[in-house]
Amino acid sequence: MPRLERPHFDPSYGITGEPEGASWPATEAKLAASRNYWVATTRRDGAPHAKPVWGLWRDGALWFGCAANSVTGRNLARDPRIAVHLESGDDTVILEGRVQVIAPTPELVLAYNRKYAQPDDQEAEGAAWYRFAPSVALTWLESDFLKTAARWVFN
Repeated sequence: MPRLERPHFDPSYGITGEPEGASWPATEAKLAASRNYWVATTRRDGAPHAKPVWGLWRDGALWFGCAANSVTGRNLARDPRIAVHLESGDDTVILEGRVQVIAPTPELVLAYNRKYAQPDDQEAEGAAWYRFAPSVALTWLESDFLKTAARWVFN
């Protein structure tokens, strides 16, 4: 279970005390239920690159793939640091950390294909697969930002 803290925002935001209603199991449920995950990487020249990917949240990590020769694949081969954001800006979940290149197991491919209504045996040619276990997560509800803003730190 990650350690719960307040995010490091400028004092002018007025965030004080402990976060209210923060629940890592509830956050993991949102991660598991998400269809799209916005992945942000860094290009060779330092410019940001963001795109949505499909993936699975399981065992405390996001498992996803992309074409190894895509912009995202090339960026991750050079620099494994990423940020991942769920689709909502109102019910916010942002993850930061590093990816590890993995060889997908048949079980992982099957779960992925079933989540996205793909044929059970389909596996993309030339795909690179990644496991992303975050080092930090930020969560909040926009409607109650001052009370709900939370930072989760993983060991």
